[in-house]
Parts: sequence; C-alpha cells; structure tokens
Amino acid sequence: MNAEKRRELARDRTDLAEDRTILVHERSFAGWVRTGMAAVGIGLGFNALFRALEPAWVPKAIASAFLLVAIYIFLSADRRARRILTRLDEHSVIALKPMRIRLLSWLLSLATLALIVAIWLLTGNQSG
Repeated sequence: MNAEKRRELARDRTDLAEDRTILVHERSFAGWVRTGMAAVGIGLGFNALFRALEPAWVPKAIASAFLLVAIYIFLSADRRARRILTRLDEHSVIALKPMRIRLLSWLLSLATLALIVAIWLLTGNQSG
C-alpha cells in the first residue's frame, strides 16, 4: 500500500472518530437533560406528597431546591455540549446544532422556573 493511500485511510479513520465523538457528546447532553428532568420530577413529587408538612414553606423550599438543581443541570449541559461541539467538525453525521442545544436548555430552564413560581403562588392558597 502506498503512502498516499495510507494517509487517506488515516484521515478517514480520524473523520469517523470525530463523528463518533460528536454522537457521544450528544448522548451525554441527552443524559444530562434526563437527569435534570428527573430532578424536576423529584421536586414536584416531593411537593405533592409532603404538602401537609408544617410549616407550609418546608415542602415548597425542598421542591424548589430540586428544581433549582434541575436548572443548573440544564444550563451546565448546554454550556458543556456547545463548547465541545463547536470544536468538532462533522463528516458523515448530522450533528445537533449548538443553537438548538441552547434553545432546549433555556426552554427547559424557563419552564422549571415557572414551576417554582407556581409552587409558591398556587399551592400557597391551599397550604398556608
């Protein structure tokens, strides 16, 4: 095999490795989003199950803590994924665009923030 053919095969292997790395980081982002959604679920579940605790602000505060952790997870996943994906070039795969990652992360964060507000405003009439 001549040197030019070996260089071409090496470039192909490098390109494929970079594509695999892009896909791995997209899966990592999805994993962090799932973790954030689990924190949202725990927060809402805690608030629903322990609403009768006294004083009334205790379950709200604990639920809010989980929801704030979820926001932190969403925004951290956004920052990490975009930083990594902007350094890589796609070759044979269609990568998730950094703007879509940012949009998803911010929408989830805003929705979670709305849940925090709802917990404090809407359940305030029922619990205390």
